[in-house]
Amino acid sequence: MKKGAAGTTPKGSLGEPLERFEDLPLLAGRGRYADDLPVSRRTLHAAVLRSPHAHAEILSLDATAALALPGVACVVTGENARAWTHPFTAVLPTPAEHWCLALDRVRHVGEPVALVAAADRYLAEDAAAAIAVEYRPLPPIVKPRQGIVVSDRSFRYGDPESAFAEARHRISVEVNYPRNAGCPIECCVVIAEYDPGEGAYEVTANFQGPMSLHPVMALALGVPANKLRLKTPPNSGGSFGAKHALFSAVPLAAIAAKKAGAPVKWVEDRLEHLSAATAAPGRVSRLEAAVGEDGEVLALAWDQIEDCGAYLRAPAPATLYRMHGNMSGAYRVENLAIRNRVVLTNKTPSGLVRGFGGPQVYFALERLMQRIAVELHLDPLAVIKKNLVPSGVFPYRCPAGALLDSGDYPAAVERAAAAGGLAELLARRDEARCERRLYGVGFAAIVEPSISNMGYVTTASSPDERRRGGPKSGALAAATVFFDPLGGVNVAIDSLPQGQGHRTAVAQIVGDVFGLAPGAIAVAAELDTAKDAWSIAAGNYSSRFAGAAAGAAYLAAMRLRDKLARIAAAALNLPPGELAFAGGRIFAAGNPDNGVSFARMAGASHWSPETLPNPAAAALRETVFWSPPTLAAPNEADEVNAAAAYGFVFDFCGVEIDRGTGHVRIDKYVTMHDAGRILNRALFEGQVQGGFAQGLGAALYESLDYDEGGAFLSGSFADYALPTAYDVPEPVMLHMESPSAVTPLGAKGVAEGNAMSTPVCIANAVADALGVADLELPLTPAKLAALIGRDV
Repeated sequence: MKKGAAGTTPKGSLGEPLERFEDLPLLAGRGRYADDLPVSRRTLHAAVLRSPHAHAEILSLDATAALALPGVACVVTGENARAWTHPFTAVLPTPAEHWCLALDRVRHVGEPVALVAAADRYLAEDAAAAIAVEYRPLPPIVKPRQGIVVSDRSFRYGDPESAFAEARHRISVEVNYPRNAGCPIECCVVIAEYDPGEGAYEVTANFQGPMSLHPVMALALGVPANKLRLKTPPNSGGSFGAKHALFSAVPLAAIAAKKAGAPVKWVEDRLEHLSAATAAPGRVSRLEAAVGEDGEVLALAWDQIEDCGAYLRAPAPATLYRMHGNMSGAYRVENLAIRNRVVLTNKTPSGLVRGFGGPQVYFALERLMQRIAVELHLDPLAVIKKNLVPSGVFPYRCPAGALLDSGDYPAAVERAAAAGGLAELLARRDEARCERRLYGVGFAAIVEPSISNMGYVTTASSPDERRRGGPKSGALAAATVFFDPLGGVNVAIDSLPQGQGHRTAVAQIVGDVFGLAPGAIAVAAELDTAKDAWSIAAGNYSSRFAGAAAGAAYLAAMRLRDKLARIAAAALNLPPGELAFAGGRIFAAGNPDNGVSFARMAGASHWSPETLPNPAAAALRETVFWSPPTLAAPNEADEVNAAAAYGFVFDFCGVEIDRGTGHVRIDKYVTMHDAGRILNRALFEGQVQGGFAQGLGAALYESLDYDEGGAFLSGSFADYALPTAYDVPEPVMLHMESPSAVTPLGAKGVAEGNAMSTPVCIANAVADALGVADLELPLTPAKLAALIGRDV
């Protein structure tokens, strides 16, 4: 390990592909998931009765038969919800209040109507089926263009009108991005208990955050925030955004525990999850470009309709506004016109599915870039290169406010084309076409935001409304590093991983700071709102771990190391700046024999604080709250920097389509990432692989479908198709590092990039193979076979 002074960072293991500490207990079946945690013998089990209708009045509800069944403790109805809770707070005013249970009307298939708590889940399910509910069906709204508009805002940056008036060409695309889901292997779990003496609730749930929803839950329960203690389990089996929606189940389980006088546990099943948990919002977009003769994009005009489902559930319309500051993507476009409409339909409320906002934006933008090339008879890659934000201009301010912190987009594209074998792939396409095979090559260039500005969603409100509500901004991350009496190092972070390997990366970072092996660092990644350091920005979303949570852990470790260095310096009769930390020792950098045990010094503040040079500066614990300095509230011009750091992703792929079946075979997929400083190469590649698999699913398989009457058609994995391991090829993964000047470690996010880039990259390749202008996801064999049948 490289020796370093007290104020510098040793190289250590950071960046190395260290194997994950998390894996051994998980592979051995010793994970501690929410459903594995011990519960009181008094704990009841819940089943939720859900609406079979997309839209209906509730005329009556009779739970008499359910309550007569042995073992049934209580039935929670809309009247209990009305008496003991409040509607959920929404970001924007809406005509329909959202409660934890339907009161007088249901507005989507799967909306909770009642909850049964019983001695076991089987009894609860039987009792739920015995509840008699009389409905009067009402006409549903299913299509986004027919939805109820709850927000309609228009924005203008630069001078788009003049750019369109003077442009040689106006080229447009219209796309309909479908609803899809996260589908984690573990569904949602809530264990709730009510303390009547304190008037407080204690809830354990595999909630992923953002913790901005904790006050939403507390307000719904009508209690101060410190009367809702929320705890998360040590392990969670995936989320991809889906488990943020669990917040609406917490008040329901909590009032069930209050009514039953006993703890209540609810475990979501797969049908419930698909039909009622959450969905990525469907989006209808029309995007037009003012284009010069050489393919330069002079202006963009966006018209977006966001289908948020039956209720505007917080933090919606976050998905529509997350990308707002950089609607020009990876391109240097100075003029923008944007119209955003938020609509309600009779579908499951939408939420933050992986990459939220990015897949919808880039599907339109990158399809447009390909159409520009086709219509002007230009090379698609040449059009991308012509319009990229050029080298040497970073940090670059986008017209709508995003501050792209670092990068070299043209260099990344050139490196990907060379290292990924683009020339060979294009030759393969030429050969295939000579043989009359349907083969296409597609491209996508995107910017991946990470560490969301907590105030970006307020761009949905007017400047006057924002002034009345007060400014919202920032992205606080919290971490605590502390020494135990035997000199052990412990870390607690405010991110809630669902399998990403956060504990391993943090152990590498903190171990390097103290000159210890990563295995010597104990990392806790679960959260208890009653004891741990956290803020409303805490949680696992918007790729905030590497830049924010890990960065906060690094800063806390550095502060504690500086304190420890001063203590050790007094013992060794040296200035603190001449000390090195390595191999479990603290020693003189120029004389390693003059040293002391790290454990002895780290434990000294516990055992003998009066012997320290300054007892008030004991080295015991440091907690850091860090927020990116570049994140401010939206300004009067509606400009907003919606994220702290921005990575760059450039993908290209070759696909072949079977003329007879319409099946898409991915021949080769290359993905280049600039995610700033890489903390662990193995974790980096795992996130790229996972994002690619999810993007592949969105491209070829996944869609949450409803019929004209609002009936849900995708309630099982027989109907909602997911790619299997056999279906997902191994992408060629390339990377370059342009460290961020904003984050403490120079790291950016990487988890969501391919969920944003892969759907449109594959779609562009399919369009190239078939020579078609319009495509609708998912690109199923049936759809493509129909296109092939038109003699394309």
